[in-house]
Amino acid sequence: MHYLLKLSCIVTTIITLQNCTQVESKAIPIENKLIEVKIDTDGNPEDISITPFAGPDIVPSPACLAVSPSGEVYVGVDMMGSLGKEPGKGSIIKLIDSDNDGKADLYSEYAKVDNPRGVFVLGDQLFVLHTTFSKATGVATGMNLVVFEDKDHDDVADGPSKPIIENICSPAHIAKRGTDHATNGIRMGIDGWIYIAVGDFGFHNATDSTGKKMTMLGGGVVRVRPDGTEMEIYTHGLRNIYDVAIDPYMNIYTRGNTNDGGGWNVRFAHHIQSGEYGYPVLFKHFTNEIIPALVDVGGGSGTGALFMDDNRWPEQYNHVPMMADWGRNQLFIHRVSPDGASFKQTEEAFVKLAQITDLDIDASGRLYMSAWDGAGYSGNPDKGFVTRAVPKNWEYQAFPNLKKLSVKELAALLKERSATVRLYAQQELITRSAKKAAVAAWDIASNKELPLDSRVAAIFAYAQINYKGTLENLIELSHDKAVKEFALRAMTDRKSRLKDIPTDLFIDALNDPSDRVKAAAIIGLGRIGDQKAAKALLQIPVPANATVPAKGTEGPHATPNSAIIPAHLAVKALVDMNAIDPCIQAVKNEASALGIWALKYMHDTRAVNGLIEAYNTSVNDLFKEEILTTLSRLYKKEAPYDGSWWWSTRPDTHGPYYKSITWEGSPKIETFLTKVWEQVNDSEKSLFVNLNEKHRMGIAAFGGEEVKTTKEETKVDLEKIKNTKGQIGKTSIEDVMIAISKIKGDPAKGEKLFTQQGCVACHSIKKGEALKGPYMGQIGSIMTREQIAESILKPNASISQGFATVMIHTKDDKSYAGFVTSETPDKLVMRNIAGQEFTIKTSDISSRDELETSMMPAGLANALSFEEFASLVTYLSKQKK
Repeated sequence: MHYLLKLSCIVTTIITLQNCTQVESKAIPIENKLIEVKIDTDGNPEDISITPFAGPDIVPSPACLAVSPSGEVYVGVDMMGSLGKEPGKGSIIKLIDSDNDGKADLYSEYAKVDNPRGVFVLGDQLFVLHTTFSKATGVATGMNLVVFEDKDHDDVADGPSKPIIENICSPAHIAKRGTDHATNGIRMGIDGWIYIAVGDFGFHNATDSTGKKMTMLGGGVVRVRPDGTEMEIYTHGLRNIYDVAIDPYMNIYTRGNTNDGGGWNVRFAHHIQSGEYGYPVLFKHFTNEIIPALVDVGGGSGTGALFMDDNRWPEQYNHVPMMADWGRNQLFIHRVSPDGASFKQTEEAFVKLAQITDLDIDASGRLYMSAWDGAGYSGNPDKGFVTRAVPKNWEYQAFPNLKKLSVKELAALLKERSATVRLYAQQELITRSAKKAAVAAWDIASNKELPLDSRVAAIFAYAQINYKGTLENLIELSHDKAVKEFALRAMTDRKSRLKDIPTDLFIDALNDPSDRVKAAAIIGLGRIGDQKAAKALLQIPVPANATVPAKGTEGPHATPNSAIIPAHLAVKALVDMNAIDPCIQAVKNEASALGIWALKYMHDTRAVNGLIEAYNTSVNDLFKEEILTTLSRLYKKEAPYDGSWWWSTRPDTHGPYYKSITWEGSPKIETFLTKVWEQVNDSEKSLFVNLNEKHRMGIAAFGGEEVKTTKEETKVDLEKIKNTKGQIGKTSIEDVMIAISKIKGDPAKGEKLFTQQGCVACHSIKKGEALKGPYMGQIGSIMTREQIAESILKPNASISQGFATVMIHTKDDKSYAGFVTSETPDKLVMRNIAGQEFTIKTSDISSRDELETSMMPAGLANALSFEEFASLVTYLSKQKK
């Protein structure tokens, strides 16, 4: 269905909602004209009104957006896209609907930025995450989280931005590939932290406003205070997450994907502070050590996220994470239900929107969504739009000027049934007189008659104000069953404020009947770092379902496992507090399965010596085997990350390390293991073979080998196929697209054509097939029928991640062109256009380049009729495994 959006002129002097005073705005009227925006309403909720807000002439290629509580929309226009590399094509566009009729009528270029990937507005400040470029070379230098200010409220940033975090993405990969796996969405939680979704490029020496540096190999969630201080890693082990949804109780959700050479499966995850989610080295063969995602929903590409919490929305759409999926052209709802310290979920399709990129809601309940709408992988000036969605019975309610409200009035807003209202009221409240604000926040936090979300907002407001007596009152509040979890969490939320926190309070909470309280207590103890808590943590049982996957199998990395969470968090806490001696003592006494689990991550000679001593004194064969397993795990460790490399779109997922190195404890471990190996009989030596393979120790005496993941395929003569002329080869692409849009096609014929036309030379279609080039078993989940057709007819038009051709030159003057099917730090496996396999040692490579042209030659479909081509496209569009 098409809506014609008529945008009317209005004067440039406006009454702004921020300060309710007349100012000279630099916003430009959107002239009288009709902008055609296509919105597919089929299957969308009938009780939600979705209408165009701005079109591609104002907001082309919108990658992200944020909305102020009063309804001004800030859109990150990204004309570089995920694979472009030329700077000077991005901006933040501010959209204003001055008469609240659901159509933008003013806009301004608020700021110029390249590759905007995350936006968040807070009062006069606009936080923006974007790529940085060298002015001298025009080459990407990394990503920064910055803040702009508009104190004169003229709708344009007052001047240059101020860095909050610099270098929060490793520049080598952005410069070479673009921003497709970089750092992405940002959002503030009710705890006052800005949470950042980090893609699996990771970062090296990210630097906050105090000069603190931090490195993270791979993806996860990072958080920082709004003033750029106290940067820390929140969770780790995710792949390409794009945004975070945060609920009123600080539950964080992401929709990312994971690639193991067999497609891009989307995983919906609940993030628990300090949790490890395993990608790529633990999530297959070491799933007994990770917090798994809640579900694998198949192919797609997760983008923007929002937790909907607004009572103006119908109940069936309220209190749910809303997760955008660019690949599926769909906004999804995940209905979550409590499960211990985490959740279970069911997924539902909610709103269709062409390549939806982001969403946000204002304090009046207006939901705004941005659509990439086929703008390609490098942006398009004629594609993209922003829509507004409201319930059918919705009525506009003006949001008050917070700066003009009293402390009492601001505190009263914490009782509102909108998470947006509560957040912005809270953030204004904490700027007021500390004494008055603390009293007002405490009145709500301690009021047992109020809704829990209001009390939680007040608790975190109270903790942020940090007025005298705060700790004592939070301790008192921790005895209130309803809010105990949040009182404990607020006490340890800031590492800069851990002084005088009573460790015993948290130790006692380990016995609380609530799993969520236990989790908060464990996390808090890890942050406090007092080793006197180690003994209590070591008593937490390891659940029976924390089983090691059988050799050659993949463990459940996307199945809820709430039972493992307390033990997992306890291990993380023990490692964080470096509790080597307590863990060794527990192991010697055979008193804690948790202790031996924690020691797997403690690369310290004290741990090695203690484990060897425990082995020599134990008479329990099963326990001694566990010690051998732990020592073999400690034999190597992950190499320090310097940002110069990345594990590619098809990483080696064997684990437990990606780029492993030996360390000072390795010789002693090897000597001990070899001694034991020499003493056991031949049947018992198989343990050492398995450990050598599983942990990739590389000790020659133990034997074992890696499993080959690819096999040779029959060579296909693609030149012969592409030079055969038929109906497709004699027709313009535009006419072909029109023709097949009217032809349904027979997927059974399409399946035969997939082999006949040589597609099998480079593409696997079924799980378990030998890895070749780009996996096509989920292509229908990440591309529309039209996009699939275009990619076959114009293979060089836009090359998606994982579909690019790689050119390898080796030191012996040989060249190889093809798809990389698997990669480790030591070698890579690739296949050429004919399906031939090559294994190349990385030490032999002199250069490696990703070509801007597809290895797939144009013309492979030339011999087909319209009906045949439609059948092939239909067959591929149904591949959604």
